Amino acid sequence: MREEKRPVNRRYKDSLFCMIFREPEKLLELYNALNDTQYDNPEDLIVVTLENAVYMNMKNDVAFILDERLSLYEHQSTVNPNMPLRNLFYVAKEFQTLCADKNLYSSTRILIPTPYFVVFYNGTKDQPERQILKLSDSFQKPVQDPALELQVIQYNIGKGYNEGILSKCPTLGQYSAFVRKVQSNQDAGASFEDAVTHAVDTCIEEGILREFLYRNRAEAIEMCIFSYDEEKHIQQERDEVRKEMEVLLEASRKRELALQKNAKRLEQALQEITEKQEKALGEAEKVQQALLQRIHELESKDVVS
Repeated sequence: MREEKRPVNRRYKDSLFCMIFREPEKLLELYNALNDTQYDNPEDLIVVTLENAVYMNMKNDVAFILDERLSLYEHQSTVNPNMPLRNLFYVAKEFQTLCADKNLYSSTRILIPTPYFVVFYNGTKDQPERQILKLSDSFQKPVQDPALELQVIQYNIGKGYNEGILSKCPTLGQYSAFVRKVQSNQDAGASFEDAVTHAVDTCIEEGILREFLYRNRAEAIEMCIFSYDEEKHIQQERDEVRKEMEVLLEASRKRELALQKNAKRLEQALQEITEKQEKALGEAEKVQQALLQRIHELESKDVVS
């Protein structure tokens, strides 16, 4: 029997990013690079990633608490202006989990870790080196001082961007280099599977993520190549919704045409009724005038007599 080939994972960058930085040592390295700190004990870092937090097929990538700060790190290979809204859902769930045994109706203030939101962008579209994405930018009615705000810092980790951070966090820099090698192999005409496999082998030879890829070679390739194609699934759902909308719109259009025809028939019927009423009134007036004329003639004869 022919073996069915599983769909290619178009979100391999996101998956591999999570796989690499689920290790506390690497996550601590990344935190120090972003915040100019020198923490050296991975046990100080408490990972609170919402493994099962799903909202419209979206999962939280990395979340952890360190130095009374709740950091939520996301990786994006596509431009997504909705990251503040997504992070709003994530952080609400995080706080709900962290405060599960707290009495929210107590007169004592409940202290929570300060949230900090970061997105690492490594796509092909041009993006600034660093930019702030705001929840308020999505408000239908903008205000100067919004009652609710959430800001996400987006770092472009593509080639030539944020080299200071990439040098402070070699793991992030090497991860970015790996992604570029995959893209370069694809640009040269390789299939996605060959592009990933060759990039893994080349990076191991060149010392890029060598320890990680050597230790997790099969898993990394499997994750990159053979995984559930979420983007395809989402597109299929969108196509189905679009078809349903087209059917509903067509049905609505037909109903509107039927209503227009019925309205036209009613208008014609009312016009006919009106014309008949006017004709009847005209005949009635003629009869009335004739009667009045006859009465007048009879009255005149009586006077003469």
